[in-house]
This record gives sequence, structure tokens and C-alpha cells, in this order.
Amino acid sequence: MENIFPLIIVALAVTALLLLIMKWNLNTFISLIVVAFLTALALGMSLGEIVDTVKSGLGGTLGDIALIFVFGAMLGKLVADAGGAQRIALTLINAFGKKRIQWAVVIASFIIGVALFFEVGLVLLIPIVYQIAKEIKLPLLYLGLPMTAALSVTHGFLPPHPGPTVIAEQYGANIGVVLLIGIVIAVPTVILAGPLFTKVAQKLVPDAFSRIGNIGSLGNTKTFKEEETPGFGISALTALSPVILMAVTTIVQLFQEIGGIADNLFFEIVRTIGDPTTALLLSLLFAIYTMGIARKIPMKTLMSSAEESVRGISIILLVTAGGGALKQVLIDGGVGDAVANIFSGTSMSPIFLAWLIAAILRVALGSATVAALTTAGMVIPLVEGSDVNLALMVLATGAGSLIASHVNDTGFWIFKEYFNLSMKETFATWTLLETIISVSGLVFTLLFSLFI
Repeated sequence: MENIFPLIIVALAVTALLLLIMKWNLNTFISLIVVAFLTALALGMSLGEIVDTVKSGLGGTLGDIALIFVFGAMLGKLVADAGGAQRIALTLINAFGKKRIQWAVVIASFIIGVALFFEVGLVLLIPIVYQIAKEIKLPLLYLGLPMTAALSVTHGFLPPHPGPTVIAEQYGANIGVVLLIGIVIAVPTVILAGPLFTKVAQKLVPDAFSRIGNIGSLGNTKTFKEEETPGFGISALTALSPVILMAVTTIVQLFQEIGGIADNLFFEIVRTIGDPTTALLLSLLFAIYTMGIARKIPMKTLMSSAEESVRGISIILLVTAGGGALKQVLIDGGVGDAVANIFSGTSMSPIFLAWLIAAILRVALGSATVAALTTAGMVIPLVEGSDVNLALMVLATGAGSLIASHVNDTGFWIFKEYFNLSMKETFATWTLLETIISVSGLVFTLLFSLFI
């Protein structure tokens, strides 16, 4: 009973949070902070620890995403206000046609998702997907689900994302092999969780597909005549500039590792430029020129657009930070240790065990990255001496860490706020989508294990 007590507390915390938000209509951010404090008390944390943990969770989450969100929102707003997003949307529509537009979004999201963190890809793609939906009069969520499916799969399965990269190192797996097998597994998983699941979701929660979305990073979007928009090339280059900077950095680092080249000032500069925050800042400055100065738009107008985008995402940042506070309480309160105790001495298949532990930690702790890293630390002693394929262990862990995103995961709140959904609709779309990705990832990984 002692082992599962922390997990019971997690279940009660989630129930309390749902009641506060859905039944008593308390503000989401306030609800998250209240539940974080109550959960910490129930887990036996001291009063001094509770305040420090909540502040650490808030600050750590904002530290990770605040600048990314702000710069990304500004970049998206400038591209949208200049007509760049509309030009990209029209070009994709003309190239793929309305019937296949979902596939255009999936392909673009997958390419961007390989290079960018989930949050960065989201703030870059939202303006373009919004514009496409507007142009051909489709529900935003019809394109939003395939987009987030592609971004989530790449985030959970593929290096150079933090989770798969670090756990590959911890397991001692070859990152190149993880990437190659990961792509093979990721493609059918994205198809299942994206275009195919969207058809199911439309029947489950039809009202969700009537929402226009809370696209705070866009504000009031403008419509242009085609001749008034910038060219497709410069629009795409501006929107994809963070992807390009990060991809170049990844390639340079790969050559450094392959060649065994010692670290020096050049590689340090490259790493700095490829950091998501720096890449987005440089891309924003580039957008100010290409979407503004080069088109003779006054700086005052450009900065007005930038300020409007920041005001729009403020509530998203607050809610996300609140989710980070609750996540930190669960981590510091020993929930991960409780899960480790439950599985000590098991004889389960290593691949399934890695997935299962990561899944339980994901549901309990919220963060996919934290769940993956914690799982690796717990599973490594259990697989020593076995002949299990380490690349498949990495992928199984990554798949498990994505399951059933709910109220203690910042991604849940980001998705809910951007697409302007109710709690029920978010569970029926985002939570179910993440679960499909997780289970599909496990199934395909187990199939692979039969042959390698």
C-alpha cells in the first residue's frame, strides 16, 4: 500500500483539478496552483519545500518556453501580417488540392518537427495552418490534429529531440540507428494518429470542429490579394529560418562527433546559433527585414504587430507555467520512486517494461521528457546482460512517455488554449491522439523486435 500511495494522491489531484475547472469554473491557472499546493501537502512535503517547488516548477517551465513562445509568436505574427502565411497557404493548396491538404500539413509538420522542439514547431505552424483552414473554409482542428500528431511523434521518437537523444546515450544505443528505425516507425504512427484519427474525432466531438481557435499569436488576421503578398520563396524561407538554423547546427555537430574533432570556438558559436531561443531571435530579426523593412512597412507598425502577438499568448504562458508547477510537485514528491519500487524484480519483456514504466510515469508526472529520462534510469539495471536491441528500447521508452497527456502536462494546456477547446473536447482529441501515438509506437517497435 505504501508503494502505491503516491499514485493514489496523483489520481485524487487530477480529480480535484477537473472538479475545480469543469464543475466550479475556477480559473485554470489558479486551479493548477491550488492543486499543486494541496498535492504537495498530501505527499508529505514540508511547507518550505512546497513554496520552493512551486516556484521552481513555474520558473523552470517559463525559463524553458517563455522566450520560445514570445519570439515564435512574434515571428508568426509578422509573417501573417505581411501576407507571407497566406502566400504559403495558397501555394500548398494549389500544389496538393483541397482533398489532400491534410497530407500537405502532415509532411510540412513532420519535416519541421524533426528539427524543432514541439513548442517551437507549434508556434511556427499555427499561423500557416490557420490561414490554410481560413482559405479553404475547413475546421482549424481538421488540420490541427494531423499537425500536432506529426510534431508529437518527432518529439517523442526522433533525435535530436532531448528525450530520445539523452535516453539513447543512457542506454548506450547508436543515435543514427535510433533515428533510422524511428523514422520507419514514425511514418505509419503519424498516419494513424493524424489523418485517420481526425475522422474518428469528428464523430466523437463534432462541436470541437466548429471552433475558430484562439490564435493569440495572430491577433486580427488580415486578408490580401495574391499580388500584395510576398513571394513564396522568401515567405517560406522566413517561416522556416529557425528550422534551417537548427538543422545546420545538428549536421555540424554530427560531423564533429563522426570526425572526433575537439571542441573549439567555432562549434561553440554553432551550438549557440542552433539553440531554439537564439535561432528564433535571429529568425525574428530576419523577419523584421524580409516581411517589414524590405516591403517598406514602418517599424512602428511592425512593433505594434509584435506587441499584439505577445498580449495574445500571455494566458497560454500562465496556464503552461501552472502545469509546470504541478509537474514539479509530483517529481519532488517521490512519485517516480514509487513507480520504480512497484517494478523491481520483474521478469517482463524489456521493451514492454520500458514502455509501461514510461507510460505510468507520463500519466503520473506529466512531462514526456522527464518520464523518458526517469524510465531509462530505472530500466538500465534490469536489462544488463540481456541481448535486447538498445535502439528499440529507446523507441519503446519514447513511445511510452507520450501516452495519455492530461492536466499535469503542459502540452495539454497549450493544445486546449490554442484550439479554444473545452476540457472534454481536449481529452477526446489531444489525450486520445497522444495515446494512439504511444500504443502504435509500442506495436511497431515490438514488430521490429521480431526481425532484429
